[in-house]
Amino acid sequence: MIIDRQSGWLDAAEMLPSPNCDDRPDENDISGIVIHNISLPPGQFGGDWIADLFLNQLDQNAHPYFAEIAHLKVSSHLLIRRDGLIQQFVPFHKRAWHAGVSCWEGRERCNDFTIGVELEGGDETAFTEAQYQRLATVSRALFAAYPLLSKERITGHQHIAPGRKTDPGPHFDWVYFKQLLQA
Repeated sequence: MIIDRQSGWLDAAEMLPSPNCDDRPDENDISGIVIHNISLPPGQFGGDWIADLFLNQLDQNAHPYFAEIAHLKVSSHLLIRRDGLIQQFVPFHKRAWHAGVSCWEGRERCNDFTIGVELEGGDETAFTEAQYQRLATVSRALFAAYPLLSKERITGHQHIAPGRKTDPGPHFDWVYFKQLLQA
């Protein structure tokens, strides 16, 4: 996997540009990766609903839950599907709107300096081997492209927004993921 630093796109990803992004305060300060989980509708996998949300195309009438969230302007840099497919919504040098109110190591507004990676899943579901493998490979590509990133600079949404967020959740195997990063 290769990241084109100029364009900010990952060569192995399906590109689906989201309007829900803007310029970072300092595009050279990409110093963290935040792991999330998402499923739409909650607990269901597959389909285009997540992409539709990030692209502001979610049909609020397609599911009762969608009426609650269709108005949101959110995005993530990447989504890793259950089968390992990678979709990219925001170039890495831009600010995706993934973390919301957040604080990491005393720094607020984590969107300013982090890359958001969504895993298709939920708090009650184990992630797939394909997702762990892709996440590790993507992380290593990010380390190579952005010198402030390293395996020590990865956290979960639950850690930067405690009490407000729970993802990637109790089924995300941090020990296994860190082992994969060593390989």
